[in-house]
Amino acid sequence: MWIGHVSVSLASLSGVTSGGGSSLRAWQRRALTKYLTSKPRDFLAVATPGAGKTTFALRLAAELLADRTVDQITVVAPTEHLKHQWAAAAARSGIQLDSHFSNSTGATSGDYHGVVVTYAQVASHPFKHRVRTENRRTLVVLDEIHHAGDAKSWGEGVAEAFGDATRRLALTGTPFRSDDSPIPFVTYEPDESGFQRSRPDYSYGYSEALADNVVRPVVFLAYSGEAHWRDSAGEEFSARLGEPLSAEQTARAWRTALDPAGDWMSKVLTAADTRLRQLRATGLIDAGGLVIATDQEKARDYAELLEHISGSKPAVVLSDDPGSSNRISEFATSTEPWMVAVRMVSEGVDVPRLAVGVYATSASTPLYFAQAIGRFVRARRPGETASVFLPSVPVLLDLAAQLEVQRDHVLGKPHREKNAFEDELLTDANRQKDEPGEEERKFVALAADAELDQVIYDGDSFGTATFSGSDEEADYLGIPGLLDADQMRALLRDRQSRQVAERSTAAKVAELAGPGPSATAAAERVATADKLGELRRELNSLVAMHHHRTGKPHGVIHGELRRECGGPPTALATADQLTDRIAALRRM
Repeated sequence: MWIGHVSVSLASLSGVTSGGGSSLRAWQRRALTKYLTSKPRDFLAVATPGAGKTTFALRLAAELLADRTVDQITVVAPTEHLKHQWAAAAARSGIQLDSHFSNSTGATSGDYHGVVVTYAQVASHPFKHRVRTENRRTLVVLDEIHHAGDAKSWGEGVAEAFGDATRRLALTGTPFRSDDSPIPFVTYEPDESGFQRSRPDYSYGYSEALADNVVRPVVFLAYSGEAHWRDSAGEEFSARLGEPLSAEQTARAWRTALDPAGDWMSKVLTAADTRLRQLRATGLIDAGGLVIATDQEKARDYAELLEHISGSKPAVVLSDDPGSSNRISEFATSTEPWMVAVRMVSEGVDVPRLAVGVYATSASTPLYFAQAIGRFVRARRPGETASVFLPSVPVLLDLAAQLEVQRDHVLGKPHREKNAFEDELLTDANRQKDEPGEEERKFVALAADAELDQVIYDGDSFGTATFSGSDEEADYLGIPGLLDADQMRALLRDRQSRQVAERSTAAKVAELAGPGPSATAAAERVATADKLGELRRELNSLVAMHHHRTGKPHGVIHGELRRECGGPPTALATADQLTDRIAALRRM
């Protein structure tokens, strides 16, 4: 049949499938059915990263082209790389999109069903895109629609360009923002507190995708350690990651830990490489790793460290490098072990073989964290598990423990929660300048050691603090890569039980030997860690029993306990808080 100026095979359009070969997933079929039944002008689909939003959108586009509801398609994506990724996915589905369309040309070949542009392109010439949209019946697909609120010009540009579109499909994996910038074409409704909350037309969260085996579960390995730095007056400070600190101390300790010249980064990268080798040796032969860096200078330094550690030169992806898109594509189809990037690979980029991550950045908003972790959750086969290494700081532990929480965009909150306890301070502490500014002169990172603080999985916290390079750390790094959720939880419980038992035996031996001053301090730390480990183990066991009795996910049960008893996630809870939760769970 002919659609507009383009010959389109009905068979090819009706056969749009995931990856060009498999049938639609259950959530995609449900969402498509809802859309085709209601035929709305605007439709917001919220689906967790890795669930298959692109496949859903292309199938919907095929349906609308086939029944002549629309004549052309315009896809708007956040980055240049995603433009080409969209075009490649569409081509596999029988839909031809021009990802090289430019504002200066303003036209495309009649061989295409439409174009792919960026939000920045639209914002620079919204009227030009409006004319294209008005001239022919157009389906506009707004990928990662929350970006339309990133800048006033972007939101206004999108609203101006596509206000008269025949149909608009908005997609996002993270429909929340930390500001009050409304997202164009998104419906907001009053919530129970009277604030305007975004309302999706179809929602498919991480917990649902996990239950359907659509995405991988993620194991977070949180590393703490003692950090030392010097201020402009020459005074030296030290603080321990993972302990209660002021915002400024946390920012300084965090920055010191991420220093490429320090021991913390070297040891964490070594641990991550060990984990990647384990995965590749136990079934995931092409598993890849990604280090997400704060800035380009650190990305290059991390790459040099990794080359020394792994013996293989990592792919380095920098956002202002014109060859970055090709480098990502090459890495995605290769068997290279490591890639280091700044921001470019943090959202939407599809590299399904990524299974190990190192979160070596101070970015800490829920939006950024969710998108970054989304790079590791794309499932290829049953039992795959992703491993993400991160600093043991409260904001990241909280985000890791609440990975399954579904968030909406809320407008008008008078006391909006800080997404990173003090984002401004962290940004300031990590600012990069051509000339050293006042902040840089104030701060000198001296040293930081690394310890595996705990392992977080499905809201549960396992293990007790152990030094990098120890046999206890090796136990966790050696966990097989192909395990289902119950097997992973059972294995982590077993590892923790053995760790606590061995610590108890070692403590008795040390007591008989008679402690010195330093040994006494170390013993106190071990005793505290052991107590927390035992309480976490007991809490996790009770949560597992409650899960089997009620069917509720572990993360939901932990959330209910937090609401009833108060306090932070399990990973941050004190011994008293854990005891209260255990008591509350026994009463349920």
